[in-house]
Amino acid sequence: MDFELTQEQKDIQRAAREFAQAEFTPERGREYDEKEEFPFDLWKKACELGFIGVHFPEEYGGAGMGYLENTLIAEEFCRADSTIGSAIILSDFSSEVIMKFGSEEQKEEVLPKVASGKAITAGCYTEPEAGSDLTAIRTKAEKDGDEWVINGTKTFITNAPIADYFVVLAVTDPNAQPRYRGFTTFLVRKNAEGLKINKITGKFGIRSSPTAEVSFKDVRVSEEDIIGQLNRGFYQVLEFFDGSRIEIAAQALGIAQGALDKTISYVKQRKQFGQPIGAFQALQHRIADMAAQLEACRLLVYKAAWKYDRGEIDPALTSMAKYYAGKLAVRICDEAIQMHGGYGYISEYDVERFYRDAKITEIYEGTKEIQLNTIAKGLLGKL
Repeated sequence: MDFELTQEQKDIQRAAREFAQAEFTPERGREYDEKEEFPFDLWKKACELGFIGVHFPEEYGGAGMGYLENTLIAEEFCRADSTIGSAIILSDFSSEVIMKFGSEEQKEEVLPKVASGKAITAGCYTEPEAGSDLTAIRTKAEKDGDEWVINGTKTFITNAPIADYFVVLAVTDPNAQPRYRGFTTFLVRKNAEGLKINKITGKFGIRSSPTAEVSFKDVRVSEEDIIGQLNRGFYQVLEFFDGSRIEIAAQALGIAQGALDKTISYVKQRKQFGQPIGAFQALQHRIADMAAQLEACRLLVYKAAWKYDRGEIDPALTSMAKYYAGKLAVRICDEAIQMHGGYGYISEYDVERFYRDAKITEIYEGTKEIQLNTIAKGLLGKL
């Protein structure tokens, strides 16, 4: 067992850290959070430096690396700033569905643009009545001559207000049994007639990562816009989630580490009763406990990414990584606010923003309860 990163991976990690620390300033993080704006300028810089799509094959504009390298970047970006980091790492959301299952033409059209900062992708899966239960989707795609006509509504769609491409899961065979065997994914472009985007504002956290409700009214796509095989969309999306859960775990891990970094700095400077509050053993023990759990979490997240890159896709393990990382991020950010006292409750001190940004990692890409279901299924099998 080798727990060392390769020199190349260390270089990627260091480069991501240096870039994020220099560019993702707290002032800019607060600004994007308050205005609920996507950091386009920083996203373009990140793309130009090769941080987005690092796991894409080289022939499609990527670096030909893996999910572990992508995990290292996501962790460092979110460690530097939870708001900016989260928005940037999610700019290629669902592009992996095209990378894994798309036609050569789809890959050549989409992936190089995403990696170079010329396009953003969104995945349209969740619906008003189909959140955790993906099998309950109602959006339909019906064949009409040489085209497919999509009708339905998706909600809580990351990147939708700024996306150039949408990966849409729809029912194509309503008579299939079980019904998820009749789902297909389609590639829809932002200029499609009948596509309507309604931005969702006032979110608790990750406010610079735009979210929207997406409606499809007689949106027409061609046969060539089917991603992979007809009626295999459900399986494609599940496999995509196995990988995307790792990135969300890395997001949570980075946010937690960033909150701990800020807390360590604060307790060394803040004085009470004539000494830095970090000198009190009670706080020292709490910080030591947080650091120990973070290190255990990091090993779990890295292992999930490493196994995925080896082709050993383990849904229970990726669910463990996301479940534990999300839960720990919320706990550490909560502790960070507590140790900051009253200052932790105001926006001038960024731990309150980190806390707000951390909470979503327990919700999207499958709630923590759904992750426990997946873990239990892996342990117990079908009962």
